[in-house]
Amino acid sequence: MREPTTTAAPGGLNTAPALRRCVGDPDQFAETHWGRRPLLRRDADFTDLLDLAGVDELLSERGLRTPFLRIARDGQIVPAARYTGGGGLGAEIADQVRDDLVLAQLATGATLVLQGLHRVWPPLRDFCLQLGAELGCAVQANAYLTPPAQTGFATHYDTHDVFVMQVAGHKHWRVHEPVHPDPLERQVWGGRADEVKATADGEPALHHVMSPGDLLYLPRGWLHAAAAQEQTSLHITLGLRRPTRYSLVEALLDLAAEHEPLRAGLPLGLDLTDPAQLAPHLADTVVALSEWVAKADPDDVARRLRGTAWPATRPAPVPPVAQLHAAETLNPRSAVARRPGLRCSVARDLERVHIELVDRTVSLPAGCGDAVALLLSGDPVTVADLPGLDEDADRLVLVRRLLREAILVPAN
Repeated sequence: MREPTTTAAPGGLNTAPALRRCVGDPDQFAETHWGRRPLLRRDADFTDLLDLAGVDELLSERGLRTPFLRIARDGQIVPAARYTGGGGLGAEIADQVRDDLVLAQLATGATLVLQGLHRVWPPLRDFCLQLGAELGCAVQANAYLTPPAQTGFATHYDTHDVFVMQVAGHKHWRVHEPVHPDPLERQVWGGRADEVKATADGEPALHHVMSPGDLLYLPRGWLHAAAAQEQTSLHITLGLRRPTRYSLVEALLDLAAEHEPLRAGLPLGLDLTDPAQLAPHLADTVVALSEWVAKADPDDVARRLRGTAWPATRPAPVPPVAQLHAAETLNPRSAVARRPGLRCSVARDLERVHIELVDRTVSLPAGCGDAVALLLSGDPVTVADLPGLDEDADRLVLVRRLLREAILVPAN
């Protein structure tokens, strides 16, 4: 089997409980499987994350709207109008999931795809947030409910790695090696449908009937198809959107727009489609780009990458009413902590300390720098213990501001 062009081994593997629950030994997984080849594990239990009763609750009681539910039949997506409708009096929407129409679809062999469960189902929300922190990438959660003896989708590949967790019933998986290793997000399988079909007709690299508690890891690009057996099947798919070297290339190209020689215009009348005319200008451009890239500042590249990496994962929820009450009733004995999953960076100058968030920057007096550093360390901190500020009144002002900015939360 092929080796990856880059190794993305998560840090802190010895204390990675979510990853350990998925793969057993995180260090062995990072060395042998991560981005390289599939992993099959047995005898776990994922029903605390989602079970059949939870699926019923989502479909009938949570007021889901599209696109949180998709339905597929014979490999084709069913139009949403066939299973959605108006929300009733006082709900001016037209695309709310109707449980009776979903029942009719399910009864006639359709597969239900519950999407974005890391946004709407608390157990999966919390698990994905923890797993993403351990892996160093965004994690999304979908669930697939397939009636007996049905195949939801034909053989295909994903452009992100996945953990597949079998929750109920049994499903037969056929896995083939990639036809296009390490595909980027825009390199979807439909553009290689003939190669995918030809490979899928051959002997699989892995075939296995997944039972409740089984987990399958597939790196991006590995072909797969799955068919439910004699019972309704429910499995959770965690999509692992790990960064690639091309992510760095894209950031470098964005930054290249700031380099004047690369913004220079080309001569009048130049035909860019003529290789002979293009060649000298291409050579000059490659030289200018190479010289600029060789001097690229990691700080600038990291700042550019934050624009895509940080919004991909939402931090833990903040209850607005309770959060405001915590700010109003704050006292020196109150304990607070950084909001779980919050992505931010801190910079200081002579006059201010700046907390850079995904959508804004919070600036505070420079004297708050040591207190901010401690507050953002991740460990619970008592207000009275904050360093660098002489008065409890100043400490309270700082912490109230950061509670209202949803940077801190009350420590449990």
